[in-house]
Order: sequence, then C-alpha cells, then structure tokens
Amino acid sequence: MSQFYLLAFAIFCPFFLSSTEGRFHGLSNFRTLFTAFQISLPPAPAPQAASPSYYTISSSPSPSPSPGPSRIFNVQSFGAVGDGIADDTQAFKMAWDTSCQTDSSILVVPAGYVFMIQPTIFTGPCKSDLVFQIDGTIMPPDGPESWPKRMNKRQWLVFYKINGMSMQGGGLIDGRGEKWWNLPCKPHKGKNLTTLPGPCDSPVAIRFFMTSNLTVQGLKARNSPQFHFRFDYCHDVHVEMLTIKSPALSPNTDGIHIENTNNVRIYNSAISNGDDCVSIGAGCYNVDIRNITCGPGHGISIGSLGVRNSGACVSNITVADSVVKNSDNGVRIKTWQGGYGSVSKVGFHNIHMDNVRNPIMIDQYYCLTRNCSNQTSAIYVSDVSYTNIKGTYDTRSPPMHLACSDSVPCTNIILSDIELLPRQGQFVANPFCWNAYGEIETLTIPPVSCLSEGTPLFMAQGTIDPC
Repeated sequence: MSQFYLLAFAIFCPFFLSSTEGRFHGLSNFRTLFTAFQISLPPAPAPQAASPSYYTISSSPSPSPSPGPSRIFNVQSFGAVGDGIADDTQAFKMAWDTSCQTDSSILVVPAGYVFMIQPTIFTGPCKSDLVFQIDGTIMPPDGPESWPKRMNKRQWLVFYKINGMSMQGGGLIDGRGEKWWNLPCKPHKGKNLTTLPGPCDSPVAIRFFMTSNLTVQGLKARNSPQFHFRFDYCHDVHVEMLTIKSPALSPNTDGIHIENTNNVRIYNSAISNGDDCVSIGAGCYNVDIRNITCGPGHGISIGSLGVRNSGACVSNITVADSVVKNSDNGVRIKTWQGGYGSVSKVGFHNIHMDNVRNPIMIDQYYCLTRNCSNQTSAIYVSDVSYTNIKGTYDTRSPPMHLACSDSVPCTNIILSDIELLPRQGQFVANPFCWNAYGEIETLTIPPVSCLSEGTPLFMAQGTIDPC
C-alpha cells in the first residue's frame, strides 16, 4: 500500500516551469486524480491463463548462463479490439500486468490496428527484460471534450518506476492534439499571440517517471497535445531513431523533454514541431545528443531555468553532429531573472544551421510577458563551447545573441570555427553580447568583437549559488 501513496505523491506533486516556452505545472487535486487514473497493479505472481495468451520463442545459443525463452503477450489476446473506436484500456492494463510479472516478456501492440487508450499509469517494478513492442497505432480520446471528466488532463500514458524496459517498434503514437491546441488559452489563439481565459491543461503523450535503464527506439510520434516524450527523475536513458512530427504552430509540443534526469543519450532522430526539438530542464547532467535533424521548431534548448526564483543545476551536456533548419532558434540556453544555480560544461559541436533565426543564443532575460524586472540573483552560465557551427541565419535577428545577467556574467564562452551567413542578402549583422566573457579561438564569421576577453574583475557577492 505504501507504494501506491508514493506513486500518487510523486506523479501528482507540483512541477515548476517546464523547459520550453514558460509552461507552468501547478498542483492537481491529489485524491481526485489518484482515484480517477487507470493504474496498473504492482507485480504479483503471474496468474495461470485459462487459454494461452502467449507463445514462446526459443533463445539462440549464448554463453552460460543462458537466458530463458521470451514470452510474447499480444494485447488482442487480452481483449483489445484495435478499431480506433473501442476503449482498449483494460486490455492494455491486463497485458501490461501479465508482462510485467513475467521474466523476459514482450508485450506486443500488433501492426495494422489502431488502439484507443484512456489516460493510464503503467507501474513497476517489473521483472527483467521487458520489451514493449509497438507496431500498430495507439491514440488517446479525441480532445478535451472526450477526455474522461475526472481524469488528469496533464498526462496520457505514464510509465512509473520501471527498471530495464525497452519501448520499441515501427508503430505510431498519435496524440490527436489539434483540439487541445485550439483551446482559447493557447498563445496563438489571441491577438498578437496573447492568451484568452479558460482551461489550459493539456496532456503529455508519453511520460517516464523514476525509470532507469530505459531504451526508446524506432517509434513514430505525432501531434501530441503537449510534449511528445517526457522523462522525469530517470537515469540511464537511451533514445534512438525516433521520428516526431507536429505542425510548426502547435503550442508547447516539445519533441523530447528531460528533467532531473541523468546519463541520457539521444541519437539519430528527426523532430519537427511547434516548440523545442529537445529541451533540457533542471537537474540534468551527463546528456549526449547526436545526429538530430531538428526543424521546423524552436531548436535544441537548455531551459528555461530559474522560474519563480527557483534553483537549477545542469552540467555535462553535449549536442553534436546535428542539423537545425527553418527554426526560431538553433542551440539555446534560456534562464529567468532571479533564479540560482548554474549551467556548466556544455558543448555545441559540428552543427549545421539552415535559415535559423537565432543560431547561437544565451538568453538570461527570458520572460513571457513584458513585466519581468531585473533581479540580483541569476543562474551562473560558464564553460560553454561552440565549435564548427556553420550555415545560414534569418536576418530578423543577429546570428549570435549572448545576453548574460547584469549581476552574474557568463564566463569561459569559447567560440571556434563559427561561420554564419545571412540566408538572404549580403549584409552580415553584428552579434550581440552583454556581460559575456570568453575566448575566440579562430576567426569567426561574422566577427564577434563584443565578447569580453578573460574573466570579469567583479561579481556581486552572494549572486552565485554554485551547484
């Protein structure tokens, strides 16, 4: 029973601003949401099925000790219809519970079918080597009006406290987000991108919470109401060969968001959406991102961090060998005034920009309104290197924007092999720097004369709270 209370507290506790365009995640009603959600059972001895719902595959020879045979559990064997209309939630829950309780199991969502699933939490811990094989299509109820009245509108499918799972396949996760995007509260619905009153909660499509040794690969995801994939309090995560698509004006539809998560590899994926392709929130370290094709969208971002005077520590982040195209930003660090903590040991290497409005950006004045005032404290940004960043930029903004806090300068910003030319015309805009210190290792195009050399002589005492 204590595990259920931990689950409820962990998943429905308040969240600070998510990394991208300033979304807030407030408190939800604990008792209502806990009783309303479909929550799968924790492991227990697997029941004996009246008729077999699985078959076995013999393992290939391997060194001793040899693994046992894999058991295949097809959701249709548990009653899933797969016509896109019937509610297949209970069949998925039963298939999950049985797979979770069985060693070396494979839960199969077969190709050629469309399964509609209500908001559900799939709980662990599970026995070893669980594979969630998605070859068909899964989708939620169609929009806010179809969402179950008593269920949480901030998340759809949650995977909680699982160690050693692989979610894979060639199937599709269809978020059916259009009706959520058209809520009057969304930024693009009011005049001049203003919001209108009304309910605004929208679900994350796939969320992993307190999960470890996780692989997500090969899947396609589209049109999530909000983030497509989110990882909270996870470690040892490998994401590869994902294809994520939503319209360029779909609000808050980050492709992959990580928060309080470490030892992450995100490789060989294509993401186009209405927000950050990949966003890195507070508490993340040891993150390696490579061979990403990003855009249209808002680029690859660290942040936003420090909202409502909160702390954030982010370190050891690498983004390399990637392409950003037709996007509002390229590689960006964004923090709010008044936060504390640090962003350090960040490398952006071998990145091609194609018609990107802000290819290189540090914005320590991030704000969603015009009413944000400067504050004394700020997140300390240091040891950030940009190497071999080349391509074209949209001339509405300068190719480099390094706007650091008045009281807490950015330090050790390293620029090498930078070549950014205007997409149209001959005029090359000057970079913008404010209170940014570092070193230019090679000639850059355009020249960056605004970057101060060395280290600042003075920092206001008490303004830096190192992690």
